[in-house]
Amino acid sequence: MSNNDRITILQDKAIALLKQLIAVPSFSKEEEHTAEILHQFLQEHDVPAERHLHNIWAVNRHFDASKPTLLLNSHHDTVKPNRGYTLDPFKPIEQDGKLFGLGSNDAGGPLVSLISTFLYYYERTDLQYNLMLAATAEEEISGRNGIEALLPHLGNIESGIVGEPTQMQMAVAERGLMVLDCLSHGKAGHAAREEGENAIYKALTDIEWFRNYKFPKVSSLLGPVKMSVTVIETDNKAHNVVPAQCKFVVDVRVNELYTFEEVLDVIRAHVQCEVQPRSTRLRSTSIALDHPLTQAGIALGRSYYGSPTTSDKALMPFQTLKMGPGDSARSHTADEYIHLNEIKEGIELYITLLDKVIFSHPVSDNR
Repeated sequence: MSNNDRITILQDKAIALLKQLIAVPSFSKEEEHTAEILHQFLQEHDVPAERHLHNIWAVNRHFDASKPTLLLNSHHDTVKPNRGYTLDPFKPIEQDGKLFGLGSNDAGGPLVSLISTFLYYYERTDLQYNLMLAATAEEEISGRNGIEALLPHLGNIESGIVGEPTQMQMAVAERGLMVLDCLSHGKAGHAAREEGENAIYKALTDIEWFRNYKFPKVSSLLGPVKMSVTVIETDNKAHNVVPAQCKFVVDVRVNELYTFEEVLDVIRAHVQCEVQPRSTRLRSTSIALDHPLTQAGIALGRSYYGSPTTSDKALMPFQTLKMGPGDSARSHTADEYIHLNEIKEGIELYITLLDKVIFSHPVSDNR
């Protein structure tokens, strides 16, 4: 069988697998059925896959602990369909070269493309890297039972590719996300008698600071740190009580030039309210432009950019390249779809990129 024929078969299998995944609901924390589909698919291809919670992973047949490991990862959970759907979100529909269905673009297309890429290399004996495949859960909610729970089981990983819809361009940096719960204190009193200290007014001073402050370090890839106040509330139920407390929430998107700790130090030095981060897990990440993965992509004419959205890349303590078929603009939209050619081209590009990184003796057949 020629190399081109092998790739064509893998492309067809990827599309068939994606149709299976679309047909089964896999909302975050409810991915048990798609996990079983993925586990069974790999076993049917003679790959002894393993499972932890709703996460499935496998390594190349000739895994060599003396070699570095490269992770191929994407997620199989989805958001819930929004009310704008006109098609059945769980019915895979092919129309005009598109495959419609919930999760087709985010991130079913990247996931099945990476699975086919993994199968392409699975039997090779001359890899300079081990390849590890991980199809993970809870990405859409940044849950703790997805890649974060799986990583301790995977051993040492040198670097990875995170499959997300990027039009097969290279997201080499990604904003970190930190959500802050802020609390301003006042003193309760009767609204009619100029009593008390209005906590809302105190909060407004701090909110104005969040609105106007500019962190000095601006990333060439991700731009400035962005802070947005998104929720404000008091405990009051009555209109005639000056509130003693005012709570508000700030969404902070951090570029790769700051740590969360540095950002928090600046904020606490400038505001009067109490500031408590909900989590510092989803940190900004980047991969060096001279890393073999990015160098391979650049050699293939792929562009690179900084991604404003957060993915499981944020939870990986090693350099990762976010790259995959599909378009982020379609993610979480009604009647989500991916072009079938995007999947086919994605598999070819993944293989061509990895050829430049992991082979001692690359395949010479024309593609």
